[in-house]
Amino acid sequence: MSNYKSGLDFAKQQDQNDKLSSYRKQFHLPKDKNGNELIYMTGNSLGLQPKITKDYINQELEDWANLGVEGHTEGRNPWLHYHEFLTETMANIVGAKPLEVVVMNSLTANLHFMMVSFYKPTPKRFKILIEADAFPSDKYAVESQLRHHGYDDKEGLVLWKARQGEELANYDDLETILKQHGDEIALVMIGGVNYYTGQFFDLKRIATLGHKHGCVVGFDCAHGAGNVPLNLHDSGADFAVWCSYKYLNSGPGSLSGAFVHERHAYNKDLNRFTGWWSHNKQTRFRMRDEFEQLPGAEGWQLSNPPILSMAAIRASLDVFKDAGFENLCQKSEQLTGYFEFLLNELNNSDIKIITPSNPDERGCQLSIQVKNADKALHDKLTKAGIITDWREPDVIRCAPVPLYNSFMDIYGFVERLKTILN
Repeated sequence: MSNYKSGLDFAKQQDQNDKLSSYRKQFHLPKDKNGNELIYMTGNSLGLQPKITKDYINQELEDWANLGVEGHTEGRNPWLHYHEFLTETMANIVGAKPLEVVVMNSLTANLHFMMVSFYKPTPKRFKILIEADAFPSDKYAVESQLRHHGYDDKEGLVLWKARQGEELANYDDLETILKQHGDEIALVMIGGVNYYTGQFFDLKRIATLGHKHGCVVGFDCAHGAGNVPLNLHDSGADFAVWCSYKYLNSGPGSLSGAFVHERHAYNKDLNRFTGWWSHNKQTRFRMRDEFEQLPGAEGWQLSNPPILSMAAIRASLDVFKDAGFENLCQKSEQLTGYFEFLLNELNNSDIKIITPSNPDERGCQLSIQVKNADKALHDKLTKAGIITDWREPDVIRCAPVPLYNSFMDIYGFVERLKTILN
């Protein structure tokens, strides 16, 4: 869709034609002190709560109250297998096979567990390549892995930088880095969607390039899962991790997802940390059996899962399943295109969208760079009833999420921004 128009009537008409518009009513929308709905554009940081989440959690609280330990086997949703209730829908969202996906732990913990298995440094090949402006936690994690293995984190870190005067990473530069240093790089670990610019990387291209030079390839898809079609299996990546509290609406600090490609599913020689939940399900409770590795991504689990957090994830995944992820991606492209159109219509030299304009290279996030800015503009937007987030030094990140944002939200945002800028 490219025939966007300015004006209130167009936004209203688009919402009336939107077959997914009813899903907005299935979420709790933040309100100001007068009871007016805020324009919430921060699903890239914390997704809103589905109204069914409370019921899903309460069901497990009731089973805990009424059944105690028997809830593991006798509950309406037996806790012993609870993580399996999430697998198929989550796998569909990230483009993987159920064998390749598990929900467990937190995001950076999963990244470390994946590196325990897939970062195998040698004196000649020990470096880790990340994008220069990676999410800080990713950088801290890979630096600590380098130190853990006895390498200097400055010498061992290879940065894929944007060119001088540009914001977006360039694939030609990545190819040059790998041609020059590929035999020294053990791991390529890139954020699937860059948190700052919103650039959605070509995962298959990166994985193919990394493997060509003998590197293991992994992705942090925290800003991609539930936002863009990741197609993790087809990408050929060795592993990926993501959180569930942004676009997947599972609540603050909720559990993470992990992907391990099926070619590694039955490789018991991979180094890994283990616990009783990665042991054969049939003999897990015999307690004295020798460890027997579960195949697939489940084989990276350590402990029995936190059910209340998983109940919140299940609630959101059921909304996704009902709406259809492909439908949501289509609406996301339309919403974001409309948002870009209205921002460009402002024709204001002080603001610049640094997110790629090509819909195939972004999700719903647009990062607005503000010339000579401090946080004042963001604070004014907040006072005007718009929730976005500010990232130093000069970017306001905005994400019109297709499950609960509307064309009227976009229109209202830009109208208020126009007033503030004038």
